[in-house]
Amino acid sequence: MSGEIVTCLWFDGKAQEAAEFYLSVFKDGSIGRVAHYNDAGPGEPGSVMVVEFTVNGQKFVGLNGGPEFTFNEAVSFQIPCADQAEADYFWEKLTDGGEEGPCGWLKDRFGLSWQVFPSEVLDLVADPDPAKAKRATEAMYRMKKIDVETIRKAHAGQ
Repeated sequence: MSGEIVTCLWFDGKAQEAAEFYLSVFKDGSIGRVAHYNDAGPGEPGSVMVVEFTVNGQKFVGLNGGPEFTFNEAVSFQIPCADQAEADYFWEKLTDGGEEGPCGWLKDRFGLSWQVFPSEVLDLVADPDPAKAKRATEAMYRMKKIDVETIRKAHAGQ
């Protein structure tokens, strides 16, 4: 028993397209096995059933299961970034064809939810000084894409 956890993502016919998109965004990854539906169904014989892929060391399976289930914000992937430039990169790539949400949340073009933010934001909103933490949190709540400099200024009372 390995105890390995692999995230399975349910798509409606776009599993391979999604895997290729995520690999273009994150760079460190690869596509593994691809299995196709056959005469046993339920999908169209020859169409992609599952695609295994790895992104930044995390294993995923994209399943073309049909339209019955869709993603929602109850599950999301976080990208704590080293700095604003890295956060801007992921925000731009993942919102392309997707939609912005509040407080660093977004949905990509496949409807998968992400949280993109410079890691420093967590320190600012969790400051042991309640007044600083409140100001930083209030500033963050007014944002879609996180701007760490604005949160720093609010944290400092500027």
